[in-house]
Amino acid sequence: MGRIFASAAGLRELAAVDWSLPRRAAPPHPGLPRSVAAGCVKVQPEEHRVKAAYITHPSFMRHEMGPHHPECPERLAAISDRLLLRGVLDVMDTLEAPAATPEQIDRAHDMRHYYELQAAAPAEGYASLDPDTAMNPHTWTAALHAAGALVLATELVARGDYRRAFCAVRPPGHHATSGQAMGFCFFNNVAVGIRHATDVLGLERVALIDFDVHHGNGSEEILAGDDRVLMVSTFQTRLYPFNGEEARGPNMCNVGLPPYSDGAALRAAVTDRWLPALRAFRPQMLFVSAGFDAHREDDMSHLGWRDEDYAWMSREIARFADEACEGRVVSTLEGGYHLAALARCVELHLRALLGLD
Repeated sequence: MGRIFASAAGLRELAAVDWSLPRRAAPPHPGLPRSVAAGCVKVQPEEHRVKAAYITHPSFMRHEMGPHHPECPERLAAISDRLLLRGVLDVMDTLEAPAATPEQIDRAHDMRHYYELQAAAPAEGYASLDPDTAMNPHTWTAALHAAGALVLATELVARGDYRRAFCAVRPPGHHATSGQAMGFCFFNNVAVGIRHATDVLGLERVALIDFDVHHGNGSEEILAGDDRVLMVSTFQTRLYPFNGEEARGPNMCNVGLPPYSDGAALRAAVTDRWLPALRAFRPQMLFVSAGFDAHREDDMSHLGWRDEDYAWMSREIARFADEACEGRVVSTLEGGYHLAALARCVELHLRALLGLD
């Protein structure tokens, strides 16, 4: 069982913990009756559980980009509180993300980008990189640990310590290109993880599934033309970053969805486009850029996805992973800005990956 941290104060405790081995949970969180969590997750025999890691870091709660910015620390607090209340974290090991090294970043980014970000980090206040993306004194550290979370998750899942890993990270990453921070993103976390899988661990075929409402332009720019990687994605057309409808390489399967389309369009994209491409590619490992901002309650988009659409899609991802790549899935948080919808849908995503439905 994973140790639980559901608040900023709890996350600060992570810094004092030795994470050389997976942690086991303490008794239920003070004030939360054991019966609450037990009633939310079906208790399964240990041998039937999908072993899963929940990877985070206290710096993720300290990075913020100003008052009223939608990409805020409360996003992670809402997720962890929901997962605690519903008992999902009781069946995951919570681990602390290391900082990515310059060598690990270099596999997905120009090193000039690394040093420019490092130099831009302010000692106090904010440093604006574009109208939507800014650094505070904790952003540099958070960005390194967000990328490092993907490296750790990749290692753990590839060598079989865990079948699934979820990286509860901030800042997100899929808009960051090889040489530019943008769209709330500084380093492309998932691309750093993918390049660790291919360049260091020697995997020959890995796939990236991106279901954020905004096209993962940075991931596409970094990974286009790499025949070791297949990227399949859905996103809303005519929305930031205003590209993606024309794929940049033969290893890209981009499915743009028109504004005001609903879960039926998503299900058609998965069934008719994603799954045939994934089956033909036969990946050895799946990465997921999990964005929850296509939800009908989220003001960042004009799609009409519902909770059950995220649950269905996540079950399809889990089923394919179990059939094709021995269940190896690394999922990482991208977008999602309506706090209640975000927390609910992350829970549903993890329940599907863990087989808790």
